[in-house]
Amino acid sequence: MTPPQNHAPKAHRAEPRIGFYVCHCGSNIADTVDCAEIARYAASLPGVILARDYKYMCSDPGQELIQQDIREYQLDRIVVASCSPLLHEHTFRAALARAGLNPFYLQMVNIREHVSWVHKNREAATAKARDLARAAIQRVRHHQALQPIRVPIRAEALVLGGGIAGIHAALLLAEAGKRVILVERQPSIGGHMAQLDKTFPTLDCAACILTPKMSAVRAHPNITLWTYSEVIKVEGYVGNFTVTVRRKPRYINEALCVGCKQCVDACVFKDGKFPDEFNAGLSHRKPIYLPFPQATPQVVVIDPDRCLNLKTGKCKKTCVEACDRNAIVFDQQPEVHEVKVGTIIVATGYDLFDPTRLPQYGYGRYPNVFTTLEAERLVNSSGPTAGKVRLRDGRVPRSVGIILCVGSRDHRTHPWCSRTCCMHSMKLALLIREHAGAEVTIFHMDIRSAGKGYEEFYDRCLREGIQFIRGRVAEVTDWAMTAKEEGHLVVRVEDTLAGFVRRIPLDMIVLAVGMEPQRDARELRRILNISCSNEGWFLERHPKLGPVITFTDGIFLAGCCQGPKDIPDTVAQAGAAAAEALALMDRGYIEQEPNTAYIDPDHCCGCKSCLPLCPYSAIQLDETQGRAFINEALCKGCGACVAACPSGSIQQHLFEDEQVFAEIDGVLSYA
Repeated sequence: MTPPQNHAPKAHRAEPRIGFYVCHCGSNIADTVDCAEIARYAASLPGVILARDYKYMCSDPGQELIQQDIREYQLDRIVVASCSPLLHEHTFRAALARAGLNPFYLQMVNIREHVSWVHKNREAATAKARDLARAAIQRVRHHQALQPIRVPIRAEALVLGGGIAGIHAALLLAEAGKRVILVERQPSIGGHMAQLDKTFPTLDCAACILTPKMSAVRAHPNITLWTYSEVIKVEGYVGNFTVTVRRKPRYINEALCVGCKQCVDACVFKDGKFPDEFNAGLSHRKPIYLPFPQATPQVVVIDPDRCLNLKTGKCKKTCVEACDRNAIVFDQQPEVHEVKVGTIIVATGYDLFDPTRLPQYGYGRYPNVFTTLEAERLVNSSGPTAGKVRLRDGRVPRSVGIILCVGSRDHRTHPWCSRTCCMHSMKLALLIREHAGAEVTIFHMDIRSAGKGYEEFYDRCLREGIQFIRGRVAEVTDWAMTAKEEGHLVVRVEDTLAGFVRRIPLDMIVLAVGMEPQRDARELRRILNISCSNEGWFLERHPKLGPVITFTDGIFLAGCCQGPKDIPDTVAQAGAAAAEALALMDRGYIEQEPNTAYIDPDHCCGCKSCLPLCPYSAIQLDETQGRAFINEALCKGCGACVAACPSGSIQQHLFEDEQVFAEIDGVLSYA
């Protein structure tokens, strides 16, 4: 086994020459901590050649001050007392490197988050800062010269999810010359956007702007499109992921099918019998079907749970006879493919809230209560009613109510705002008014129209006669108190602007259901080894500075799998994720932190106790030597194996015993 590149025998070291710097951070630190006193105290400690306080150490003059001192005073260790290392450790390491000093001879002391921001007593806070400074000075003596680990990056990418986010990311990477594998679990790409009629605020035809991009994905020579497929395993590390994809059988030879639908017409089920998922269950389809007219790929699929031949073997197989290309393959089996990629973009989208969880709105109990997606399909010319808004009994509604925040901004369901519901509802209000001539009322807590052209769209709705009632709807009922309410659904709502409770009879109710994470998001999180928030959305590394980066290097987020957002924000985030992936692949390598664990082979007894503890599968056993070894490219420096090793043969760079014990001694000792 080759020893880790950063692990070398410890030679005798001369007394270090330490420079200490304390940052005022404007008034963030200086208002609570006496920074000049901390500098004076640090200057009195053994090994400290000089100590300074400065208003903004992270500024260019502050960094230049450190570099000049390193050269002038031959400093070989630096301690900076300032804010969190998460923000500026890289900044100060880069300053050391520019001065010719190994960047890992740096130790930071967090006296902002750990001291000034959590204490009010200036004297006590200063005393605590002195203790932390002393600990860091004793620790930095034992730092070693380390080098970042360089990992090569494959130039192939996997995009997981074929909605608008996945489509956009895949096309950007493909146009940059990278090979892309796009995996979508549904029979066609397009996602939720393919179900929309028009998009706000411009009322552009959704299909008109989406379909060309879907066709571009299918035709692009750098994109391999796998629909009706799922990722079942991800192994490896940034730059060298091994992804296992299971392709479910369509029972159709994709290479032969041209989407003529002669097999659909010939199916023994003369009429559609099963709910059509694309039309939100408002129409029916046959067991063999094309998902929707613009489906990509233009290949039919056979539902194995509905097909008589696949379920019972008793069918006339008229579909087989109708296909002159012999594309139907009833004995088709699932295929498992293993591919190697350098980066992964996750764009798996969202689910819609199930309104049956809020029975007061009557969804599923009253036939004329619809969701926004069902209303979207009703106004769509390719929908189940060819764009004619109809109640379930075929009547044209004369009055329609849209209830906002169903499954959003509600601690009984989801506390977050789904961001699109206000604008989506106003768009539907205009379309329903156009298609049915109905009076439309929107019930809301408030209108959130924060986007380019969104407030103007709200104003347009007001001008065109859409009614807005501010108040959360208490219930929807069919119980009539007056003759005017007979034969109608009745909305009971407190009008908070008028100051009284109203009962409003309506023909049709539309529930603006919110977004929620995919039902299997946590299972996918485990496969990808990424994090989820408490709500179930995939978690970004930093909400401001890393909104598309995950804590697993090489895996990026795009679209609504990270949180609710509209189409423009989704496309922008998909572009950002593609740019992050492209930057990695174009560079050809990534430099990782050297805070990895390493094993002393002379002391490892091969007990295997560390193997199941590693969450990153970085530890393996050398069967020939009977010793464990660590793949530095996989190791993330969590330290679980270090703490658990019974023989103490596992150590970790930047957290070695002498460094940790010196820091503890520094905190507990009094000078």
